[in-house]
Amino acid sequence: MGPLGRLSATAAARAAELEKRSADLEDRAKDAPAGPSFAAALRRTDVAVVAEVKRRSPSKGVINAGLDAGERASAYSRGGAAALSILTEPTEFGGSIEDFVEARASTTLPTLKKDFHVHPVQVLEARAAGASALLLIARALPPDDLTAMADRASELGVEVLVEVRNEEELERALAIRHAIIGVNSRDLETLVIDHAVTSHLIPMIPTDRLAIAEIMHVTRREHAGNARFLTVLQHDVSGFVRFHLAVQERGVGNVTNRIKQSACFQPLRFPVRR
Repeated sequence: MGPLGRLSATAAARAAELEKRSADLEDRAKDAPAGPSFAAALRRTDVAVVAEVKRRSPSKGVINAGLDAGERASAYSRGGAAALSILTEPTEFGGSIEDFVEARASTTLPTLKKDFHVHPVQVLEARAAGASALLLIARALPPDDLTAMADRASELGVEVLVEVRNEEELERALAIRHAIIGVNSRDLETLVIDHAVTSHLIPMIPTDRLAIAEIMHVTRREHAGNARFLTVLQHDVSGFVRFHLAVQERGVGNVTNRIKQSACFQPLRFPVRR
């Protein structure tokens, strides 16, 4: 079993525990203020930057085990980020709902709850925490479950980013009205990156849909600074950059503007979508 299967299984076990607190989550979801629109934050004339709060990952290992989620969120906000992506997966990413709540309370930016969401109770948890949006990975969910999860999110006022990696998954994602479409060049079972996935799928997304291309692009300059950026750039695609920083990176609050102004920031060119 690869990382996706393994993490989906542990997510199901966490969801089973969450169900025991579903009544409390329902009450908190009713009282929690709605988050600002994640999609609206990405619809802008310049490149939007979604900054990621992440402690570690299966592919990179430890990134910053001791980060303060609230302080990091505030720094990203000061640095010009359009929105935040906050990991809540605990076993291999070191995230938690506490990280999400701390980051959410530290900024007025829209927040994406990034986890392996496999059960509707996790959508309820996201709403109770004030999430603007949550991640749904098409490959991790049967078609009916993906639709049900997206419908539940819509009922609760939470936007969805549906991540895809092939044409069949893209077709399912496009059937979900108002879903933001994310194309991931990394195979979550093997952790191998294939840049051709993005260049193949992005042109298939209608221009009236918000499309996010997720591309790993590491330059020597970035490596020398011990910072790793997942850069997502656009041509007829909604501009987007998601990044996380190694512990040694300094001046986090200025990273967003540095990326925008840097020679490392090189737009990828895709065919115009029809």
